[in-house]
Amino acid sequence: MGNLKYKRVLLKISGEALMGEQSFGIDQKMVARVAAEIAEVRALGAEVCVVIGGGNIFRGVSVAAKGGDRVRGDHMGMLATVMNCLAMTNALEDIDIDAVPMSAIAMDEICEPFTQRNAKAYLEAGKVVLFAAGTGNPFVTTDSGAALRAAEMQCDAVLKGTQVDGVYSADPHKDPDAIRYESISYNEVLKQGLKVMDAAAISLAQEANIPIIVYSMHEPNGLVEILQGRGRATVVSG
Repeated sequence: MGNLKYKRVLLKISGEALMGEQSFGIDQKMVARVAAEIAEVRALGAEVCVVIGGGNIFRGVSVAAKGGDRVRGDHMGMLATVMNCLAMTNALEDIDIDAVPMSAIAMDEICEPFTQRNAKAYLEAGKVVLFAAGTGNPFVTTDSGAALRAAEMQCDAVLKGTQVDGVYSADPHKDPDAIRYESISYNEVLKQGLKVMDAAAISLAQEANIPIIVYSMHEPNGLVEILQGRGRATVVSG
């Protein structure tokens, strides 16, 4: 068993990350790669739960932007997160990792309904738990859903896999003078309006005193190194 700084973690993955090199949908190679990294940290003794966004398939806010019903649009976005969770469940089971998709919206034929008690029991039994459909409520992002589930599961950290190696003062792809932070406080993230997670998610994590660790999903063995307290990342904490 490896020497882990964080034992129980929630991994937050954007839906866009699952597109890989595609412009839409699910790249099975990318899903398999993430599943393999989850298997690695599980082998070291970590307890892992996962929240995946739905932006690779559908964004609820896009409906509202065109004058449609935001509530119905958000429900469609929740269904996209369910599809992503099922794809990740398949990839984990393909490498003999027990995984349980749980949905905030009842759909018994597809996912088990979420309850805190059952989810914690699955984690303690060594299963990977995937939380689908956000919180089940419109106007609430999967970032906020991830922070809420991390608090409910009493996670040691939220790990946010992104396209860059931490939190920057601006988009480093657009601004060569962007400053990278090794660590930053919740309050400073909110004050500067940094695009780490939305404000509600940051506030939830702050209240539960759960650090948010932002790292690059493109870094080989990145997840293992983060859980061992190494690797290149930004830690958002008190």
